[in-house]
Amino acid sequence: MRGLSVLLLEKRDFGVGATGNSSGMIHGGLRYLLSDATVTRKSCEDSGYIQRIAPHLLFRIPLLVPQPGRGLLARWRLELVEAYLETYDRFVHLKNGMPHTRLTRDEACTLVPGLVPDIAGAVTTDEWGIDPYRLCVANALSAARYGAQVRLGVEVVGFLRDGAAVCGVVVRNGATGGTEEVRARAVVNATGPWLMKMAAVAGVQAEIRPAKGIHIVLDRRIAPCGVVVNAIDGRQIFVLPYDNVSLIGTTDDDYYGDLDDIPILADEVEYLLQGIEHAIPDIRKYRRIRATAGLRPTIHKWGVNEDALSRDHVILDHGHRDGAQGLWTVLGGKLASYRLMSEEATDAVCGALGNKERCRTHEVPLPGGEARYDMADAARRYGWPLWAVERLVSRHGTRAELVLRLGKENPGWRRMLCDCEGVTEAEVRFVVREEWARSLGDVARRTRLGFGPCAGQRCAREAAEIVAEERGLDAWAPGDLVREFEREMRPWRTSVLGGVKGDREVVHS
Repeated sequence: MRGLSVLLLEKRDFGVGATGNSSGMIHGGLRYLLSDATVTRKSCEDSGYIQRIAPHLLFRIPLLVPQPGRGLLARWRLELVEAYLETYDRFVHLKNGMPHTRLTRDEACTLVPGLVPDIAGAVTTDEWGIDPYRLCVANALSAARYGAQVRLGVEVVGFLRDGAAVCGVVVRNGATGGTEEVRARAVVNATGPWLMKMAAVAGVQAEIRPAKGIHIVLDRRIAPCGVVVNAIDGRQIFVLPYDNVSLIGTTDDDYYGDLDDIPILADEVEYLLQGIEHAIPDIRKYRRIRATAGLRPTIHKWGVNEDALSRDHVILDHGHRDGAQGLWTVLGGKLASYRLMSEEATDAVCGALGNKERCRTHEVPLPGGEARYDMADAARRYGWPLWAVERLVSRHGTRAELVLRLGKENPGWRRMLCDCEGVTEAEVRFVVREEWARSLGDVARRTRLGFGPCAGQRCAREAAEIVAEERGLDAWAPGDLVREFEREMRPWRTSVLGGVKGDREVVHS
């Protein structure tokens, strides 16, 4: 958008690391208010900007914070929580949030069926949820619209040098194994948890403290709002309504293992279930369909608990720091501040290149976010069920019109492949043609196909046949695509059945 020639390289697909495995929230940084109010203010402000540029991707998540106990001490703690939220209320207008509300015990139990009645009351606040995969795709589509090249399935394995200066990268094609050189005046290492590995390849210094977090996914919404509780160690955890499912999260532990193969341990699953059980005793009765794991690229600091690490971000100029002119690293941060991080990184690059164009990403809508889409009218015009149109628009915004047109031109493509998430054949073909999808995992990340209660068992084969046809693959390809998808999803599924202990998978029927 500022007139630069840009190439985006992704080793696998958009969002498969920290972003896609986050809690999927553009939140205002409530938990950072005492430790770093600047992070809270930045988060709230940028939440407002993100709502402006991608309104179709965001949805409000009301949150309930119950205070256990009924005595004087419990009531006093409830007063403290309310005072904390009164301070947070000073920032919520920046993110179009609602001010907090105090509820009695009966009001809270009416709002959340199954909530333990032994509480002094509760307070409410709200945050915004988002589909992080769709957010990544929308940003890539926007970049491509302005002329950027986007390449998936290629890994940076080396850096080109002109003396000490960085003047490009060496990339390896994941499909062919071949390598090539790409020259550039500026290289930005925006690899999240992998940034130390990339910095080492470049011979420069960049340090984070990777923190592992997991989520458990339930097969339905169990309440109309989220519930925030304290786990056994005093950390706050939650259960959230998220699209058609519920999320339980999250853990926060230092991680020293393989960045590309993060195990989900039985103890971690139990930690979350035990914590939520103290507020919603029947939580184990709901079906767990999968779990996810990701790493926060938090700024390194020695001698503090993981939960106390800053969620702020830093843009490292390795020319100043290490003498490697032309190389920058985006370090730290979180999903809610993604746009601000990007702006600051681009400001640094443009300053070095003499580009004086101002940032406009807080003003210009992402593809699909240009206007409100009349879903009822579209359902009438195209003959689709309204609920399916609503799900489609929640993913594509105004670009849903392109999918609906495909269905009109090819009536057979209107058939529903995934009833759980309202995914049609037309949408699968669309993301292959227009959004770089190559595998069933790619399709799932763009459409949520297989992310619902059926876990892809009813739709994966049919979707694989469509992907193979669109890509011109041979007759054996659908089976290969399904097996690849099952291998990708299997760790998520076995983890909630029993998790991993030591070197063994523990599966409970």
